[in-house]
Amino acid sequence: MSAPGFTARVLGGVGELPADQWDALTDGGNPFVGHAFLTAMEQSRSVGGRSGWTPLPIVIDGPDGRLAAALPAYLKDHSQGEYVFDHAWADAWHRAGGAYYPKLQIAVPFTPATGPRLLTPHPELAPVLLRAAETLCRDNGLSSAHATFIEPEQVPVFEKAGWLLREDIQFHWENRGYASFDDFLAVLSSRKRKDLRKERARAQEGVEIRALQGADIAPEHWDAFWAFYQDTGARKWGRPYLTREAFRLLGETMAERILLVLAFDGGTPIAGALNFIGNRALYGRYWGATVDKPFLHFELCYYQAIDAAIRLGLSRVEAGAQGGHKLARGYEPVRTVSAHYIVHEGLRAAIAEFLEQERAGIASDQLVLGGRTPFRRKD
Repeated sequence: MSAPGFTARVLGGVGELPADQWDALTDGGNPFVGHAFLTAMEQSRSVGGRSGWTPLPIVIDGPDGRLAAALPAYLKDHSQGEYVFDHAWADAWHRAGGAYYPKLQIAVPFTPATGPRLLTPHPELAPVLLRAAETLCRDNGLSSAHATFIEPEQVPVFEKAGWLLREDIQFHWENRGYASFDDFLAVLSSRKRKDLRKERARAQEGVEIRALQGADIAPEHWDAFWAFYQDTGARKWGRPYLTREAFRLLGETMAERILLVLAFDGGTPIAGALNFIGNRALYGRYWGATVDKPFLHFELCYYQAIDAAIRLGLSRVEAGAQGGHKLARGYEPVRTVSAHYIVHEGLRAAIAEFLEQERAGIASDQLVLGGRTPFRRKD
């Protein structure tokens, strides 16, 4: 399928494009695909350089010369920071004598949050974007292209294009019209309701919790959170993905879309959780602490997020990857989808067979997990 009058090209970064044209490609509902977030990753050197994430956005210009469609894409020479694990695929292909890296990653760096990956107000250009990505892979010796955490509405476009679909599970909290946290507690079983109240009481004992947004977030708050992030990142990943400059830039350009929840002991910050505010969802991203206080993690990351979502009228909370412990706190298992274009037919066939087997296990897990939610059982 051709698109007369439209021209596809590959750039060296989102920062090469005017912010108003890039942001016009989306409805503004997802903060991570906006120009401010993606350019903060570039300008802070969180991507690019030796990070293994080389910005490589694919864009389509319209007949008027203005941006008509785009893919946030990166050339990758490893599989870190993606949260959809393909290390086994890479190892198998290397053992077979192939080169899995470099590959093309269509994603928001270090961000396991669902969102649009085909950025365009013109639905007819969505498959053209995918064909441009496929051509880029074939013409430049890339093994594959991977689009991760695709919003459900866009999954059929990838499926129709013949990309392999992969499913996984995250835990999201759904706002069913609650007017308060107590309204939410009322739909839980009696035992779970008591457990959550006890956890919140213990977490809040002796500390002051502040939910900061916009101009309320001062440089000293970012300094404190940077220390928390460094500690958590060092323990989990060995090296935190974001630089200190990234947080400064995000604070300067996206403060109104950030909710920073901090816990203070005697005026000193001891823990914090960073959230991003979308038009429909609150996205929990990072957490850290300098003290080990029981249940404080649950309070800052999960319960404060629920409070904020209710207050802001948001439909859900996405609390990030993994974490079965979220289930007992009212977060429910939700399917997430990634799509994969594999150039080599043999590798593609092997991965397709693997995904078919994996899909059955994921469906079974979601069914089991769904039966373990803390909500009252209906007769």
